[in-house]
Amino acid sequence: MRADLLTKSSRFLRQKKYAEAIRMLEPNVLLYRDSFKYHYILAMACLYSGDFGGAFTYFKRAREIKPRDPSALLGFAALYMRRRETDRALDLYLETLDIDPNNKTAKKALKIIRKYSGTDYLSDWIDAGRFSRLYPPLPKVRSNPARIIVSLVCAVAVSVLAYGALIGLKVMPLPENTLFKRAFKTTPGRNGWMATSLDQEDRDSPVETGGSYRYILTRSQVLSMYEDARKLFTTYNDEKAKIFLNRIIESNASESIRTKAGLLISYMDVPGFDTLKDRISYREVMEDPVLYRDCYVIWRGMATNLAIEQNSTSFDFLVGYDTRTKLEGLVPTLFNFSVGVSPEKPLEILGKIVPLQGGDAIQLEGTAIHQIGILGR
Repeated sequence: MRADLLTKSSRFLRQKKYAEAIRMLEPNVLLYRDSFKYHYILAMACLYSGDFGGAFTYFKRAREIKPRDPSALLGFAALYMRRRETDRALDLYLETLDIDPNNKTAKKALKIIRKYSGTDYLSDWIDAGRFSRLYPPLPKVRSNPARIIVSLVCAVAVSVLAYGALIGLKVMPLPENTLFKRAFKTTPGRNGWMATSLDQEDRDSPVETGGSYRYILTRSQVLSMYEDARKLFTTYNDEKAKIFLNRIIESNASESIRTKAGLLISYMDVPGFDTLKDRISYREVMEDPVLYRDCYVIWRGMATNLAIEQNSTSFDFLVGYDTRTKLEGLVPTLFNFSVGVSPEKPLEILGKIVPLQGGDAIQLEGTAIHQIGILGR
């Protein structure tokens, strides 16, 4: 149902039915509070309908969920351009190009700023109806899965019948040990799957003898943990996979397998509030922080000892204290960019675990933050 709502509202947007899209989406704001796509579609509907205040609100939330998404940055920049705040818009366009050097909208905007900034021509250009050229792209509409499946089934059926007829006429050989058989062998399509497979040497000698290791594993444990991690990787359960891989990296597994474990982690994505599949609690992490190195978590709490610099924000995160009744722990937290934080309000953080002090303590490397009033539970 959630996917249907976003798909239908995206179609409304492309059909220029902006009011219908807004009416469909706004009643579900609490249900979708961690969905980037929801807030982006709603922001775009407001932008095209002329509700620039609403567009600003929803682009702001979209950026909180995915701080470095070029589309959200372009939305913010366009709104600042409309306000004639070209300095702020310029910073956002430059940030967009830093993330996506080939972004055509950001390049076009920079040319306009260079040409018209500081003159009355910029207002004339905006008022002349050209402003929409700087809007971010419309969200894509997901294709109908049922229609795609039916088309694929029909295509495969026709191919099989045709191939069978050719075999019957002895025009083509039986497909024994041929490319035909291998062509239908399915393999996961995620980047890194093939590069991190174990070869025969890895399977013959999966562990090392001698040395000092945090974890001692048997041959079968190393091999089974590694393959379990690869299976989780194919289903985008990256954080669960990292737990297996971190144990392997800190164990007596062979150097080759430890290297491939680290390589597999490097292929994993940075999640957003709406895409993190595996939720890990503070208690689980503190039982053995090393196992959770580089795992992303979403935790709630309060900020104290706040320090906001030009290019960073740091504070002590009171985990679990969002209701002001229970404190699970205190975690130093660092964002490598400036972000507004109120120590008076509860907040929710998406961050990466960084073990400290030999693995007995942790720090959070913040990725995104959500702080809007009192968080629902």
